Amino acid sequence: MEEQSMRKKIRRKLERLVHSPLLANPLEKEALREFNRSKARWLAAGGRIDRNFAIKSDFMADAGSNKGHYFHQDLLVATFIFEENPVRHIDVGSRIDGFVAHVAAFRPIEVVDVRPLPSTPHKNIIFRQANLMETVEEEIADSVSCLHAIEHFGMGRYGDPTDINGHLKGIDNLVRMLKPGGKLYISFPIGKENEVHFNAHRIFHPEFIFKLSVISSEMRLLRFDYVDDDGDLHTNTPVSEAVGRFNFGCGIYTFEKAQTPC
Repeated sequence: MEEQSMRKKIRRKLERLVHSPLLANPLEKEALREFNRSKARWLAAGGRIDRNFAIKSDFMADAGSNKGHYFHQDLLVATFIFEENPVRHIDVGSRIDGFVAHVAAFRPIEVVDVRPLPSTPHKNIIFRQANLMETVEEEIADSVSCLHAIEHFGMGRYGDPTDINGHLKGIDNLVRMLKPGGKLYISFPIGKENEVHFNAHRIFHPEFIFKLSVISSEMRLLRFDYVDDDGDLHTNTPVSEAVGRFNFGCGIYTFEKAQTPC
């Protein structure tokens, strides 16, 4: 009898919560119902609850996300580096807990970022804090990566100096760091036109990068991959395929530095 009384009290409380005007979303209502059913079954089985810590968002969620800019670019470019096996690879500003971690699982990777990074016990991650809009050493790397980072250069979002040409200086320096014959892996948001969304990021026309003199004179495109607005990956396509199609896609460019200027 005591157990039935407790269940009735719980049920009344849950019904008040479910019908609360604050829970207007039907999915949220259903998630709360499922939470309450699970909790009732747990208690009925004699389970112990020390405190409620309700996570309602996972009931109807997928196992994870296998779409989007970072998921695809990080795995794709890490695979390229594994296959190429450069003597010295330097990354600039890419995601530490994504791309850098992927690469560090199988080789050393030097990481440069304008922001500080706490020390890490992982010996394959060699970090240096630096501003890549400033002067860099020339021809020091066999390959360089800069994934979803160049669009932020000079916007001040990450504590970097404000510079309207920050992205141009950054691309110049990425090329300078490469040895002749070296590979540049660079990605950034692509859209229908060049846009500045201050201070979040820039969006670039897919063909924007080819208009830069440092690219046209020193670099050769090896392949182009992109992620569309739905988060799906398209591999090894013509750049023209991405022109005028997206509001916020991701272009992934693989360049090779010429042995002599083009």
